[in-house]
Amino acid sequence: MGHEYTMGYYLADEIYPNWSTFVKTIPRPLGAKRKYFASKQESVRKDVERAFGVLQSRFTIVRGPIRYWDEEMLANILKVCIIMYNMIIEDERTMNLGFDHEREVNSFISVSHGELPELHDFLQTHNRIKDRATSSQLQEDLVEHL
Repeated sequence: MGHEYTMGYYLADEIYPNWSTFVKTIPRPLGAKRKYFASKQESVRKDVERAFGVLQSRFTIVRGPIRYWDEEMLANILKVCIIMYNMIIEDERTMNLGFDHEREVNSFISVSHGELPELHDFLQTHNRIKDRATSSQLQEDLVEHL
């Protein structure tokens, strides 16, 4: 592979643009590797959608727009919602299934924040995000990785 990726990415379906931060499935995969990638991508994407659907059904704050919230606040909101959801589930059950809250909460990735980027830096990052070639290369590298 040999390609370096410096931004995270989201598993997405066909309605999203071909940007370097979205990894979409392969619509009509040919070959075993591509079929395997497509099945794994779709499976994990659906799991994430179901998880957010559950959180959205229980907690109004998860349903609202997030554009102006910083990443640390969003991470904290999701952690709290997940903790509360699991507390609700535990309370509703008659037996304890041994959910390890501490392990789950600590599995989140923390993001550090520095100075706000200048407009030039912002525009460079925006252009890197919209790069279709990187999107295609990332998908190919993930197919090979799996």
